[in-house]
Amino acid sequence: MPARIRPAWTARAIPLPIAGAAAAGAAAHALGQRLAALDDDALHGLAAVAGADLLVVLGQGVPWIDGIAYLGRDPAAPALLLPTALAPTVPAAVLERAVLARIGSAAPPVALLPALLERGEPRAALRLVPCGVARSIDRQRLSAWLAGDVRDPDIRGHGEGPYRSAL
Repeated sequence: MPARIRPAWTARAIPLPIAGAAAAGAAAHALGQRLAALDDDALHGLAAVAGADLLVVLGQGVPWIDGIAYLGRDPAAPALLLPTALAPTVPAAVLERAVLARIGSAAPPVALLPALLERGEPRAALRLVPCGVARSIDRQRLSAWLAGDVRDPDIRGHGEGPYRSAL
């Protein structure tokens, strides 16, 4: 983010509708295990982007685990996936323009994960995760990710990553 746009986050009066969820560290692994336990019908309709310590799942019916951050779309910034219960202190449309300028050719949506969502892990103030490459979750790739295999095509996040295109 440019130095002049560094949003703080405040509680949202009305949470955004859920469009997905993100988890980091041990919570990401726990979410991956919960996804692996879902039947095919429950897994259908979910897509994901993953890195070594991060899992972003898009769609309805993401299973709850401790440490998950639910994401939604603000109508003023539809290219962003924002925490459902938090609002940026800058106008969402301004934040969206700044994020899209920063990510360059990466396809939206872009998940914005404030550091406060990553309990106890030292991170940059704001983690940007391009999610336009998310694809349906494949059980074999999910199993490989759970085993620590993150070699498959990587997408460099901005300040974080690499992120693989799908599970």
